[in-house]
Amino acid sequence: MPDVTKAQTTDAAAVDAIAPPAVDAPGKESTQKSEKPRSLWGDAWYDLRHRPMFWISSVLLVMLLVIAAFPGWFTSVDPRDGDLVHHYLGKPNLGHFFQPDWFGYDQQGRSIYSRVIHGTRASILVGVCVTAVVTLLGGLLGMLAGYFGGWVDSVISRIVDIFFGLPFLLGTMVVLNAFTERKVYVVILALAFLGWTSIARVMRSSVITAKQADYVTAARALGAGTTRILFRHVMPNAVAPTIVVATIALGGYISAEATLSFLGLGLSDPTISWGIDISEGSKVIRDNPHTLLFPAGMLSLTVFAFIMLGDAVRDALDPKLR
Repeated sequence: MPDVTKAQTTDAAAVDAIAPPAVDAPGKESTQKSEKPRSLWGDAWYDLRHRPMFWISSVLLVMLLVIAAFPGWFTSVDPRDGDLVHHYLGKPNLGHFFQPDWFGYDQQGRSIYSRVIHGTRASILVGVCVTAVVTLLGGLLGMLAGYFGGWVDSVISRIVDIFFGLPFLLGTMVVLNAFTERKVYVVILALAFLGWTSIARVMRSSVITAKQADYVTAARALGAGTTRILFRHVMPNAVAPTIVVATIALGGYISAEATLSFLGLGLSDPTISWGIDISEGSKVIRDNPHTLLFPAGMLSLTVFAFIMLGDAVRDALDPKLR
């Protein structure tokens, strides 16, 4: 008599081999499905999407960038057009949204709302351009110092130490005093001249850590050149801390430009700047505080948005803070 139990077992195994795998119930993920691993930037983006601070700061910054790029969309009034007869230190009319008298008028009869809108361009332009220059210059020098070490590191580090010994604002004032006409590009170069050192130090530390990784050793063993190793392997894995520092510092550069303009050493007329308006408003702050509060409030909001974005990016890129 044939072995019935053995035959049934063989048939069941054949059916299992042909039958498709069981489908999990709706709402449950398959335990056999392996999720594709994310990179550092993928993890950071996933973390940022779940942070309200990131979205709030991003919305504010997008609005500021639109205002800076297209001020005519928000006001049609010339910010330099003053009327001392009718508008001298006119009080704000908070019910007239987006109208020339919404924020009141200054001591020259100019619309404060129009000047706040048009002043956004100079402040954002200075902050973004200074950040781009110091990130490129400081990042390159820091990368060279950290990767090559030896005398290259010694020379660059001593130069960084010398620049660190100069007070930032005081040194910038000295540089700006050398120019008779201080336009936007002059302020950008003066701030970038003394602002690259922090980026260089952060990049140097990151590169020293990254160049000791196994993938760099493997690339060098396979015959990869120095340029390829630096820009394809070291820099992408060392640039995250630099991005965090640059994002937070951007708000500081905007504040520094306003401070220099307030002191009369930064931007000057006919350029429209929040720092210039704050300086003018400080002269009549006792009786007409609105002339100072609105440009100062716009400046504070901009710096706050960049700092919030920098904090969110820092928390997302640092695994220890997750």
